[in-house]
Amino acid sequence: MGKKFALAGMVLALAAVMAGCTEFNQDITPESKGIWNQYIVYPLSWLIIKAARFLGGSYGLSIILITIIIRLAILPLNITQLKSAKAMQALQPEIKKLQEKYASKDAVTRQKLQQEMMKLYQEYHINPAAGCLPILIQMPILIGFYHAINRTPAIRESSFLWFDLGSADYVLAVIAGITTFLQQKVMMSGGDYDANPQMKMQMNMMLWFMPIMIIVIGVGLPSALPLYWIVGNIFMIVQSYFIKSPAASMPVQNAKARGTKK
Repeated sequence: MGKKFALAGMVLALAAVMAGCTEFNQDITPESKGIWNQYIVYPLSWLIIKAARFLGGSYGLSIILITIIIRLAILPLNITQLKSAKAMQALQPEIKKLQEKYASKDAVTRQKLQQEMMKLYQEYHINPAAGCLPILIQMPILIGFYHAINRTPAIRESSFLWFDLGSADYVLAVIAGITTFLQQKVMMSGGDYDANPQMKMQMNMMLWFMPIMIIVIGVGLPSALPLYWIVGNIFMIVQSYFIKSPAASMPVQNAKARGTKK
């Protein structure tokens, strides 16, 4: 729980810092200066506008299309994340044994436990940090969307369905929170956490913490961002459905098979 909540806190802090940076009140143009403007904000603004023209002038559909393209681009990372999460679930009994073996709280024993767990991850070819990379990669994109929407008059003044893309919408923020809950629920399905009650408690807390955080943040942001989250969550739910545990747990099964042959 500590690492995941620390990551969530870091993401929020990064969002708070970057959301107010670099000429936020000035419209984005090809002449806008700075790395952030030239390589993140303006390209996203340009993509949204070009895609909207292709889709009959709908900026809402444009954001949906670009969200799907971004998700497809980082799909290999998300697949690695999902497989790593499933493998970690399958490895919980082995982790539990190590925790019981090195149950002492002194510094030397805790260090030994960490070393043995790292050996376990290496043996089974599992990267515990695999889940962080997709989140970190998406953060500049998400904040770039925030700037592109607010700094492009054609986008911030347009509407889609019942909401204005440049204004906050409570209903959309709640839907974003619900889809976040469902996405996490699907990713957790099939996991055996009974062998590690602490892990089970952490996962259950994250199951509720993340959707609530998304809702709280979403009600104060332009509705285009909750739209981005909703489409991304639906994409992840479909992805998780097709990438289920047999393939995801293969690293652990292969490692166990190798251990049996020794």
